[in-house]
Amino acid sequence: MPHTVGQSTSRRGLAHVPWSCWFVPLLLLSLTACAVPARHAARSDLPPPAVAAEPGIPTQPTPLPSPTPQLTPALFAPLILKMTQSHYQLFVPVVLQAAQLTVPVVHEPLPFDPTLTTVRLVPVVEGLSEPTRVTGAGDGSGRLFVTERKGQIRVLRAGVLTPRAFLDLSVLIQTEGPEQGLLDIAFHPDYTHTGLFYVAYTDADNALVVARYRVSSDPDAADPSSSLILLRIPKPTEYHNGGHLVFGPDGYLYIGVGDGGIQGDPDRNAQSPRVLLGKILRIDVNAGSPYAIPPDNPFVNRAPYRPEIWALGLRNPWRFAFDPKTGDLYIGDVGQERYEEIDFQPYTSRGGENYGWNEMEGLHCYQPGCDPTLYVLPIAEYEHDSVCNAIIGGEVYRGEAEPALYGGYFFADACSGRLWSLTRTPAGAWTTTMLIERSPVISSFGTDDEGEVYVTALDVGGLYRLAAQPR
Repeated sequence: MPHTVGQSTSRRGLAHVPWSCWFVPLLLLSLTACAVPARHAARSDLPPPAVAAEPGIPTQPTPLPSPTPQLTPALFAPLILKMTQSHYQLFVPVVLQAAQLTVPVVHEPLPFDPTLTTVRLVPVVEGLSEPTRVTGAGDGSGRLFVTERKGQIRVLRAGVLTPRAFLDLSVLIQTEGPEQGLLDIAFHPDYTHTGLFYVAYTDADNALVVARYRVSSDPDAADPSSSLILLRIPKPTEYHNGGHLVFGPDGYLYIGVGDGGIQGDPDRNAQSPRVLLGKILRIDVNAGSPYAIPPDNPFVNRAPYRPEIWALGLRNPWRFAFDPKTGDLYIGDVGQERYEEIDFQPYTSRGGENYGWNEMEGLHCYQPGCDPTLYVLPIAEYEHDSVCNAIIGGEVYRGEAEPALYGGYFFADACSGRLWSLTRTPAGAWTTTMLIERSPVISSFGTDDEGEVYVTALDVGGLYRLAAQPR
């Protein structure tokens, strides 16, 4: 006898109930529960780094799946009608009602269009001393951390500077040269549980130092006694330190190192496989002592190359950033005499790119008779038009507060005060657009935990947020 509404199933069990009466509703409830907003799904698809890395784990950013389609009752109506003939018809209203519980898809904003949007810098806080970097900790606290060139790390809570520094490294740092000092801070991807963070600074002997610290029992104060030096890279001059630190989508730490600072790089440090100068390095901070080499680094077991090397041929990579959505890497490399450049590494890269310095500067031969086909050429450049030009590599905007900026890469020049966007056409061509003709002396870009983009201003000691308004 067909089961009817109100009849007990306690003795008969599900085995005696027609299977479509319970399977179809459960299937639909499961499917509709998976219809999360596509934009949020894209963020979560970047694999979280493990606290302890295991040999052989994949280390390249994973291509993101297509956005989840919106599930609606109409999508399942033919199946429901076909499977609910005769005695199953009583369950149709239940199934349709379940299907209507779909979470709607949130469509991501249209790509940034500089012809439709005016970009401005909104003041966040003043009173900083030569800020060099801003970032969130990724711990959900909403705090911002700002490094100051002379050695202090400051904390902002709700836009207000805390009276005490998070960490003061001034006794360790050499700041006599204009490019020296505390250069960067990067928080461990699992900072909430590890409490670990990493800093880059120049010491009294002009060397670039990368060190690890740990937070204390006070979340707004680090433990100064917890220092562990990971790398100390000697340099011939006070210039071209690099010093940028970024954890990639793979959980490894990427480190930018300048060529050492002698004009023209006569020692060819940027091209030498034996030194770490003029490179981007990639190390595993979750293994080894004090670190391990990722097994898929491009020059592992390829003597005479140093195994830490991820990319080479860079003069002074002052700020690079991964697109939080795609995993693509954008590199701002400071030029020598005529050209500043943006280099690019797609998320599919296995590393090993040679960006050309000191054979090339931008898209042009620096050494007479160079062969451009041997190198990975920049996706954008601009020519010097003053005594001082210095590119500041930026960030790809993936926040929510300014949807008009979504997907744009923003960078600046420290000397001229100009700020540009870099966008890509559907055909794959790169387009640079000047957005701000004069701004404070921008020293760095950074993001908070929500993907909002900020800039630090060296001259006025300010922190600004990137904002948009329609033209």
